[in-house]
Amino acid sequence: MASPPSRLYSFSKSRIYPQSSGVTTDDVLREPKSTQNRKLSQKRKTLTFQFSMGGHLSPWPTYTSGQTILQNRKPCSDDSWKQVGSSQQYPLSTAKPRYLEQLENYLRKELLLLELGKDSTQELRLQPYREIFEFFIEDFKTYKPLLSSIKNAYEVMLAHQREKIRALEPLKAKLVTLNEDCNERIMAMRAEERYEISMLKKEKMNLLKLIDKKNEEKISLQSEVSKLRKNLAEEYLRYLSERDARKILIGDLNELRYQREDMSLAQSPGVWGEDPVKLTLALKMTRQDLTRTQMELNTMKANFGDVVPRRDFEMQEKTNKDLQEQLDSLRADYEEVRKEHDLLLQLHMSTLKERDQFFSELQEIQRTSTPRPDWTKCEDVVAGGPERWQMLAADKNSDQLVDVLLEEIGEGRLREKDFFPGLGYGEAIPTFLRFDGPVENKKPSKKEVVHILKDAWKERLAQEQKEKFPDFFFNFLEHRFGPSDAIAWAYTIFENIKLFRTNDIMSQFYAVLMGKRMESVYINHKETVAQLQKEMINADSQNEGLLSMEQFSTILKSIFPLKKEEQIQELMEAGGWHPNSSSADLFSYRVLFMENEEGQSDPFVHKLWEQYVNEKDEYLHELKQELGLELHNEVTLPRMRRALMNIDPSLDKQTLNTYLSQAFQLPISELPEEGSEEEEGTKICLRLALEQLQMADVKRIGPRDTESTS
Repeated sequence: MASPPSRLYSFSKSRIYPQSSGVTTDDVLREPKSTQNRKLSQKRKTLTFQFSMGGHLSPWPTYTSGQTILQNRKPCSDDSWKQVGSSQQYPLSTAKPRYLEQLENYLRKELLLLELGKDSTQELRLQPYREIFEFFIEDFKTYKPLLSSIKNAYEVMLAHQREKIRALEPLKAKLVTLNEDCNERIMAMRAEERYEISMLKKEKMNLLKLIDKKNEEKISLQSEVSKLRKNLAEEYLRYLSERDARKILIGDLNELRYQREDMSLAQSPGVWGEDPVKLTLALKMTRQDLTRTQMELNTMKANFGDVVPRRDFEMQEKTNKDLQEQLDSLRADYEEVRKEHDLLLQLHMSTLKERDQFFSELQEIQRTSTPRPDWTKCEDVVAGGPERWQMLAADKNSDQLVDVLLEEIGEGRLREKDFFPGLGYGEAIPTFLRFDGPVENKKPSKKEVVHILKDAWKERLAQEQKEKFPDFFFNFLEHRFGPSDAIAWAYTIFENIKLFRTNDIMSQFYAVLMGKRMESVYINHKETVAQLQKEMINADSQNEGLLSMEQFSTILKSIFPLKKEEQIQELMEAGGWHPNSSSADLFSYRVLFMENEEGQSDPFVHKLWEQYVNEKDEYLHELKQELGLELHNEVTLPRMRRALMNIDPSLDKQTLNTYLSQAFQLPISELPEEGSEEEEGTKICLRLALEQLQMADVKRIGPRDTESTS
């Protein structure tokens, strides 16, 4: 190997990455390649080496062989030998060159610094070796291409492996996540298995208890059977003894009868006058008959001595049959009792579960719920004192009492207002409220508002209903109060009917005015009440204003044939009937249709309206169940027609078309013909269709097929 060209290096301690300089190997790795080469050359220049041969690169260990050759060679002259001796003084022992020692010392220092660092990695540990290799490449110019290609090949391979590692990092994270998911699934499955095992153990214990109970019942039945057998044997022995005693008694009776006959014959006077030969012959024949009879009797005893008499046999057979029937009935009763016991066990288990659920719910409610309010505190706050509050709170729950209290508070605040702010002229504003600016509050009483609403309904029913209800309402106010005060009365009445929701007249007028309910609902309800009142007047033949409860029940069943018995009973209870009262008791029916000054109806009329609303909700719920669709799905016109006919087969064509027109928001004249393609293409959202039917007067016309057959 040829020795590389020698180069001189200057020594500078401050350029060899001291620990206090702040430069780390991580910073070196993050720098570009050109910057690293430039710093490497500067670092290499700052290193000071003491060469073993006069400042030139030492070819150690090759110089040892050269030394040996020089020693064996004969010198040409003394001057040359001296020159060589003076220029190169080889040591006797082969020591490392200074350049190699400096490189090794530098490598150890760098590795020591990396080991002292907390974030040293394998990539950083390669950096000192790269620098040493760069020194060799730069110093040995002859081998620089080969060494550079070797270094580049290793660098390319390292970069390729680094890219592979980076590509596999997401897969490693995915494997970790997948491993965690699998562990969670395994834990969940183990928990589920433990729960199933515990449930099966509980079921096993319950079955074992049931088996023990059945075994006890079996033992008790066996004891009863053995007891019955014993009683039967005792009865059989008693009957045998009675039979033997009866036979003995019959024999004694026959003997006594024979003795009596013999005594009567001996004492009769006519016997002495008979012929002795004849008597002897008669005695002989009698003895022969007695012998023959005795033989027959012995034969009968021998043949039928152990035979039971027919009467006893029939009695025993009848007794046995009765006992068999009783046993069969007991077995049937036992099966029924066992089934009932099983059902009761199931019911008991379900009741236990419900009890636990209700108990947990009760605890949750007790934990989260607030205490019930003391409504007696409102007596001193509400105008009118305790008497008025007791009248308002009669037969009302907490929710209704909240509405009453809100109405009282709202009424006070409404009376404090002198003006209402105008809502403007927007399209969303109702026509009777379109005004800009302050509007005067007329501050009427509730009685005055109810009176105005009743007059409005009377005028609406008297004229043809051509214009819309909001327009009619505003025209009515203009006609009654004048154009200047119409808008003020419109705002005042609107705020009052929006506030008093518990008042029947106000709430119904508000629903019709805001388009939440059609006018036909209110009109038909009033017609029903009027028809009911007319029927009661007709039933009152003496015009005393009194009816019996039996007549009241008959009238209700005739006007409402589709109502159930419970609904009829609710109406009768609202009218004043009590379960303990007699059907012949009389009551005043005129009170049922009276209203107070504020327009509040009697409980009977209120219950009638409440049943109407519940029946409509039930009817629409049956329609939704028959359609079998979700609320956001669309329903076609033929499907809606079939569903209505299925739940209410008594629907006539006109009423059916009215319901379809209301549901699909089409005039009756524009409804497609049945079976046409246009009918199949007519669709609407089910939720919207049910809302439209909820606004209209929808009710059942006749019973369903199942109800009529039952």
